[in-house]
Amino acid sequence: MTIRRLVTAAGIYAAAALGFAATVAAARIFPSTAVFGLYAIVMATTGFFQTLLDLTVEEAAVKYGFRYETQQQWGKLRRLLEGTLAYKLIGGAFAAIALLVLAPFADSLFHAHNLAVPLAVGAAIPLTQAPEGLAGVALFLRGRYDVRAVFLTLSMALRLAAVWIGASHGLTTTIVLIVVAQVISTAAIGIAGWLAFRRFPRVPSEPLGKDRKDIFRFVWQSSAGTGVVSLRTTLTLPLLGAVTSPAQAGLFRVAQAPQTGMATLSAPARMILVTEQTRDWERGSRQAVIRGVRRYTLGAAALMVVVVPLLWWLMPDLVRWIYKPRNLGAVDAARLILIASAVQFLVGWSKSIPIAVGRPKLRIWTHGIETLVLLPLVGALGYEWGATGAGAGVLVSSVVFALTWAVLFVRIARDESVSIKPEPAVQP
Repeated sequence: MTIRRLVTAAGIYAAAALGFAATVAAARIFPSTAVFGLYAIVMATTGFFQTLLDLTVEEAAVKYGFRYETQQQWGKLRRLLEGTLAYKLIGGAFAAIALLVLAPFADSLFHAHNLAVPLAVGAAIPLTQAPEGLAGVALFLRGRYDVRAVFLTLSMALRLAAVWIGASHGLTTTIVLIVVAQVISTAAIGIAGWLAFRRFPRVPSEPLGKDRKDIFRFVWQSSAGTGVVSLRTTLTLPLLGAVTSPAQAGLFRVAQAPQTGMATLSAPARMILVTEQTRDWERGSRQAVIRGVRRYTLGAAALMVVVVPLLWWLMPDLVRWIYKPRNLGAVDAARLILIASAVQFLVGWSKSIPIAVGRPKLRIWTHGIETLVLLPLVGALGYEWGATGAGAGVLVSSVVFALTWAVLFVRIARDESVSIKPEPAVQP
């Protein structure tokens, strides 16, 4: 198990490094910050519709998949994975259609020229990526999150190659090559996921019965939650581009580097948590889940005390060395997002806990509150101060999100303690 965790961490960190390298390559190879901003707008807009319309069935598949595995209900497990794959493909198709509808209006919306074709090409990304998540679920159910991490590394390596080759040939060529890279990546993990699935006992599909309604409710709540998350994570940059300019969007993308780095730092822990917490909760080891969250938070806080001051001090040099001096306008925004990312790092368990306890609607509430704070601030402050104003909006909303989750976690821990408290002995 320790080796798998190490491989998982190595795979995710390698994938993150490759993803970061792809962003750096784009920022350095594209001829200007404005063109890089257009690239960032295309990728963020694609990600927004993909997350918004691509149904989030993976969380339900993990939750109920572990339940059926524990109960050895292999026919229901087969039906669960077959059904969720179909819904995943439908969601990816809806996302692709939405992007194709938006593409003709992209130039006027983002104050750009010749953006319609790259955005239309990017519409293929949600559809080609749709099966990848379900293949990952099959690996999770076999406990092979390490293999999932390896394929994540492959995916990011292919994307880096696409950007490295395509950026010097223009934006459209870059997006075309990214689509090709995604097709190859999905095919590779799809084969691995299929092989993992075939290792379960081969029995005919069995109706889900009374679980069907609960699974649908779980899927819709998870989808609503990730839809809200998409507003937070992917709509911010296109919104800033719409109220300012592609150049400010490019600076903001550079400033998001600390956020990407912190998310990457916690990614192995989050991938392991979502697997092991869900399994432990279903097996009744619920206090172990609560204690694990507390240990993670204390360890994260200790790490941030060291990392944040150092990166704050080095930020101007890092931007200059990595992204070229032409992007130094991103420094102030990057420092604000650095603090926001540290706050988000502390509550890195906030994705796994709702899945483990079977309450995905918690993500709707928490990310909904965060989004209600974030988007108006990004629009208003971004319009006034560009990327720096948007960075301030990210910081304020992150603090609100963390405080909300702190309150909810205290309630979850208290409710669980009450539920296992032994009944008082009956007096003779």
